[in-house]
Amino acid sequence: MNHLLKAKLVLAGLLLASLVPGPVSAAESPDPYANETTAQRDARMQWFREARFGMFIHWGVYSVPAGTYQGKPIDGIGEWIMCNGKIPMAEYQKFATGYNPTKYNADEWVRLAKEAGMKYIVITAKHHDGFANFATQASPWNIVQATPYGQDVLKPLAAACRHHGMKLGFYYSQAQDWNNGGSECSGVWDPAQKHDMDAYIDKVAVPQMKELLSNYGEFPAVLWWDTSCDMNKERADKLIEVLKLKPGIIHNNRLGGGYKGDTETPEQFIPATGFPGRDWETCMTMNDTWGFKSDDNHWKSTEMILQNLVDIASKGGNYLLNVGPTCEGLIPAPSVERLKAVGAWMKVNSEAIYGTTASPFKRLPWGRCTKKLAGSETTLYLHVFNWPADGRLVVPGLKNTVKSARLLAGGKKLKFTSTADGVEITVPAEAPDKISATVVLKIKGAPEVVPTPISQESDGTIHLRASQADLQGGLQYETGNGKDNIGYWTNPGDTARWTFKVNQPGKFKLVAEIAAEGSGSYEVLLGDRKISGTAPNTQDYTKFKRTNLNEEMELGAGSVTLTVKPVPAGCQPMNLRCLELVPVVK
Repeated sequence: MNHLLKAKLVLAGLLLASLVPGPVSAAESPDPYANETTAQRDARMQWFREARFGMFIHWGVYSVPAGTYQGKPIDGIGEWIMCNGKIPMAEYQKFATGYNPTKYNADEWVRLAKEAGMKYIVITAKHHDGFANFATQASPWNIVQATPYGQDVLKPLAAACRHHGMKLGFYYSQAQDWNNGGSECSGVWDPAQKHDMDAYIDKVAVPQMKELLSNYGEFPAVLWWDTSCDMNKERADKLIEVLKLKPGIIHNNRLGGGYKGDTETPEQFIPATGFPGRDWETCMTMNDTWGFKSDDNHWKSTEMILQNLVDIASKGGNYLLNVGPTCEGLIPAPSVERLKAVGAWMKVNSEAIYGTTASPFKRLPWGRCTKKLAGSETTLYLHVFNWPADGRLVVPGLKNTVKSARLLAGGKKLKFTSTADGVEITVPAEAPDKISATVVLKIKGAPEVVPTPISQESDGTIHLRASQADLQGGLQYETGNGKDNIGYWTNPGDTARWTFKVNQPGKFKLVAEIAAEGSGSYEVLLGDRKISGTAPNTQDYTKFKRTNLNEEMELGAGSVTLTVKPVPAGCQPMNLRCLELVPVVK
């Protein structure tokens, strides 16, 4: 999206907000939480805040073509194949005859999630293709009437979740529905799709929402709306009113119509600073797609998944990790393998994830931190990704009196001392876990942390993140909708500046992570050195690419300032996520 268009959308949003009526009484408002107190909200959100880890399941008719139409692979994510392949309604609906998940075992799915350390599941009740994974009277396009399987798959999942003490939530595409007449924001490629959206809301979305909130016992605990295309307040009011059928339900921020919901939902990225003051949940795939695609084998490593979980918890959020089952009802083996590996780690370290709150540290050179407060004592869980080779784990800037230190795995007590730089803990030569080892540090009182400068990681790399920059001019730090970056690079006079400390001097190469819709030019100023860079044309401001600036630089020990600014002649908007100074190994 270009920045001029973004500005217009912001102004339009402000105008719309000015037209929305002010607060009304709970009796008049369709929102069941219109007058909720802070204490009531805290009680309602308690389980979600303690859970920290959940399973997302994208499953539907799109698992039948599995990314291929008429013998050709279709670009894009699996569940969008109807739209991306411009498949006519009648042709797409034929795929339902192949949706026969006879190998589906709800109990196995829930046991897998539980073994992984997950506390809740959110499954697609209806995605943008409009196919309902449940028994519904509102549309024949559902698993009971349109498939040979002929059964509601949500019922056994609800029963299994109930049996295993797992919370269950439903994903529901309230606006886009390519078979039942929802929003046309993704385009119309078949005349049969032409319908009135208000009729769809009244005859499909609202009745199905009533069914989902009435037919599954205490579930759903979560309602996961998706995309707010053309959801004006009148349409959104009709849907949010139905939430009154399920007191205590949690719903996200994607309904539309001006409703914020209970949770922020960053997708496929982890915001640098979380969302202070808001509950939030990063949803992320294990490979590149949500719905099953037979040719997508680009799997995230167990290390990445685990460190994502820790990173998200350290910022006060939840991790909703996706699986995309096959049309037979099987979760792909690579997903199972990774979930079991995560589960093995959680058996030892879950105390450092469940019920924790955000880190008191802005940055840590060796990993992340989560915490728990209890009376006059705080427990800091130090998640060490890069185990110190010299046996000295320094907790920078911590000024509290330390009561104890130990390894979480095995409970071995550790020696510690307070220094001018913070607290230094003596750790064993070998890490208890190669991916993330946990040190438990108990301190008196709430954490008191003196800010420390950006410094090198233990491997010598220097990360200069967007959230850490000193911004001059019209530059803005952006989060949400796939962004975690510095944006609005439209004025050549604007700059982003970082000051950092070099402890391990030497030669470095510079790597930039940038998204742009044009190949603009920029400069990196480092002392009296100018290094030229060109933004990669990723054709999307949320698709980031790592690029090397093909020059090496020598950095001595001490404080260093690095500045980035556009080149006037080649100034083009770009989004800068981070810079890295990587040691050159000869």
